[in-house]
Amino acid sequence: MAESFDLIVLGGGSGGLASAFRAARHGARVALLEPAALGGTCVNVGCVPKKALWYAAQLAQGQHLALDYGFAVTPGALDWEHFRQLRQRYIDGIRERYAARLAESGIRVFAEAGRFVSADTIATASGGELRAPQVVIATGGRPRRLDVPGFELGLVSDDIFALHDLPRRIAVIGGGYIAVEFAGLLRALGSEVTLHVRNRLLAGFDAELVDMLEEHMRVQGIEVTHQVRVDGLRREGEGIVFDDGVNGPCGPYDAVLWAVGRVPNTDRLGIEAAGVHVDQLGRVVTDAWQNSSVPGIYAVGDVTERFQLTPVAVAAGRHLADRLFGGQPDSRLDYENIASVVFAEPPLAMVGLTEAQAREFHGDALRVYRSHFTPLQWAVAGHKQQSLMKILCIGEEERVVGIHVLGPGAEEMLQGFAVAMKMGLRKRDLDATVAIHPSSAEELVLMG
Repeated sequence: MAESFDLIVLGGGSGGLASAFRAARHGARVALLEPAALGGTCVNVGCVPKKALWYAAQLAQGQHLALDYGFAVTPGALDWEHFRQLRQRYIDGIRERYAARLAESGIRVFAEAGRFVSADTIATASGGELRAPQVVIATGGRPRRLDVPGFELGLVSDDIFALHDLPRRIAVIGGGYIAVEFAGLLRALGSEVTLHVRNRLLAGFDAELVDMLEEHMRVQGIEVTHQVRVDGLRREGEGIVFDDGVNGPCGPYDAVLWAVGRVPNTDRLGIEAAGVHVDQLGRVVTDAWQNSSVPGIYAVGDVTERFQLTPVAVAAGRHLADRLFGGQPDSRLDYENIASVVFAEPPLAMVGLTEAQAREFHGDALRVYRSHFTPLQWAVAGHKQQSLMKILCIGEEERVVGIHVLGPGAEEMLQGFAVAMKMGLRKRDLDATVAIHPSSAEELVLMG
């Protein structure tokens, strides 16, 4: 006989945990199934270890800047294994805290995978059955793999965090945020990096800022090749050669990182038994309320066609639980004006529309404000690279529909401006704000 719950959550990543914790707080009896490590991609092979690596890269760059400032220092290499152990210790602590919270919340955890038997019944890998009127699919995604010769000779993003040494020469294949971030991080830490891009970098970000970011990357010594065609990898001596069908063989490299997108973890859920509709990429199709095509089945996070961002998954899961169990029938996540950051070198942050989108939607009603400047911390050392900020406004009231920042501190300063945009920010509100001086953020309130 199947064991009964109020809610079954498939997946113990950010979205699944948020759904489970909030539902349990409202008094629901919750079962959570996770066959791998608690925390999902973000904690184990995503946001957290990546941000730790970014901090290490910042410290590496800081050593060189300190030398330019006049400090008697000799930039040293990162003790990769020491850093890896520090990072893992921190991640282990997060997982331990999750386990403790799950126990305190009375959530029943099954350390195994589940498959749909029907819309309200899940079969566990160990042979049991669980039943609930509400099921949340939050199984996340994984790195995409290509059917090309020699794919297995390369690494995917998950593998980077298991390395015990920094590759001396590495090729990164891809043009999305994962490719751009790792290219910058590995270069800052001392690797020779070549970035192979099919079309353009960071298609979802503002083209003008992306072009300037690419200039920064080239100045840092990252070689960027566009219009590549992936024919595969092959071993040549002790190195790996990337066969580019357009530009010819490239390399040899000590390592190759595939950063060619991610795919949803829906293929082993038996999702057809429940009748849940997925798109051609295997992502669960949801409406604005996280509803799938089947009543009582919902999806949050990277397994859906929505933003692949941890805070989005968390917020969507909490709103869903509030609606299902918290007596809040109108609770749902507002997907407009969600801020996003690429932890590149330097970071690139945005909220709202790109200039191309704003022109498409608003035409001649759009007004663009820009500020190019060299941040003080660079200028003092004689560096000439520039930051770029853009504010996009529409109509006579100049309502702000997009803010874009490339430069040091972008990842921190944009959060507050995102709040202002949610509240209906106008250009006059920025003009009326007294600047914090000297800072880079002040440029956002001083544009004329």
